[in-house]
Amino acid sequence: MPTLRQFKLPDVGEGLTEGEILQWLVAVGDTVTVNQPLCEVETAKAAVELPSPFAGTVTELLFEAGTMVDVGTPIITIDTDAGGAGGSAPAADAEPAEAADGEPAAGLIGGSAPGGRTAVLVGYGPRTTEARRRPRRSGSAAAARATALPGADYGSGGTDQPPLLATAPDMRSKPVRHGGLEVGRQAEAAALRDDAAPARGVAPGRRGPRPLAKPPVRKYAKDLGVDLTTLTGSGTDGCITRADVDAAVAARTAAPAQPAAPAGAGTEQRIPVKGVRKATAAAMVASAFTAPHVTEFLTVDVTRMMKLRARLAARPELAGVKVSPLLFVAKAVLLAAARHPMVNSSWDEAAQEIVVHGQVNLGIAAATPRGLVVPNVKDAGRLSLAELAGALAELTETARAGRTSPADMTGGTLTITNVGVFGVDTGTPILNPGESAILAFGAVREMPWVHKGKVRVRQVTQLALSFDHRIIDGELGSRFLADVGALLHDPGSALAF
Repeated sequence: MPTLRQFKLPDVGEGLTEGEILQWLVAVGDTVTVNQPLCEVETAKAAVELPSPFAGTVTELLFEAGTMVDVGTPIITIDTDAGGAGGSAPAADAEPAEAADGEPAAGLIGGSAPGGRTAVLVGYGPRTTEARRRPRRSGSAAAARATALPGADYGSGGTDQPPLLATAPDMRSKPVRHGGLEVGRQAEAAALRDDAAPARGVAPGRRGPRPLAKPPVRKYAKDLGVDLTTLTGSGTDGCITRADVDAAVAARTAAPAQPAAPAGAGTEQRIPVKGVRKATAAAMVASAFTAPHVTEFLTVDVTRMMKLRARLAARPELAGVKVSPLLFVAKAVLLAAARHPMVNSSWDEAAQEIVVHGQVNLGIAAATPRGLVVPNVKDAGRLSLAELAGALAELTETARAGRTSPADMTGGTLTITNVGVFGVDTGTPILNPGESAILAFGAVREMPWVHKGKVRVRQVTQLALSFDHRIIDGELGSRFLADVGALLHDPGSALAF
């Protein structure tokens, strides 16, 4: 008798309620091992891979890629008696990995955790097996799998890795390294060989073969509005390259201009609100209508700061790191927060207490393809200038690449939003939920400024500080903002802090 176990979508972050299955990394019939990635899920904070909590053979994928699934809902069924090849056999006195009713045991992913919450991924456990290639599959096995899953189109070329489940129109693919293998790349190669087989066809109502292109090229084409299914790849095995996308854009640009559509004849577009954008919207609404916001503004002459920036960039201890104006703003905020600790606090509504944090987890708002995210540098006040520069560069690069971990997205205590990178002078930022202050840093511009009694061209920026008036009154907010401005105007004044 087979032992069927279902893996439930776990809470991969703090308080996650749902996640979108971006892509499956396994297919029906695959043999999986403990901790082998099963799928990639986009939560409200990041895209993460979900590892398998037990070994066996995949018997059913309960949701298609692109589906939003509630936490605690089963997403895959695995037969643990049909092949735990590659998994370690449990010791004779080991506790069963699953309760009698099919629920994962406490401590496993999807199992119960203290307080009644679903166990999270963090601290799941080490790998217990050595990665190995999956057995080759015959064409009949692939056909059987395709029959078992309507809408799925699998390769039959004897590949080492099964192709991804191509059932969602917006499914994204990226290489996922596991045991030295790139699942995404091999899956696409398998799909390409399958597309070339003369016996294969596309049934009515089913999607055609997925165009072969690497994930960076797919994103590049998406950003430019190019449909990859209309292109013929010039790369190896017909792989679509950036040059092919550029050629399509050039051809579109060179095409004769179409007559202007009459007023009101534009095509309406509807964009689903989900993932990061949905979480951001909910958080901003909650913040705006919970914390009484006050915003103060300050215009600062930062000419000395910009001159110091050029000098510091040439120092050997800062070689290889980006010495940006944002670095000086971050350092000034940290120094001012040490002088005014109440700025680095939060309001506990349930306990009716103000929580003054012992360290500054400095958040930096970053624009990403998935929307606005605010990862934070933990205990930023302990870092030297060079360490802070490296941490900021790594934080923003990881966020824009969509690889920010859930841990880096939680626990922020004070935030900076750099609107100056977009050429914007200032704004009225909304507080990050759970924080009491956020500073907007505007563009640095050359402007006429009274300096030593004469009007001269100076480099000037604008700061905007929004704060929770339940915690920070006007005097405290003004003193904090004035200290930040003084440090940016004359960085040497930091010696007095």
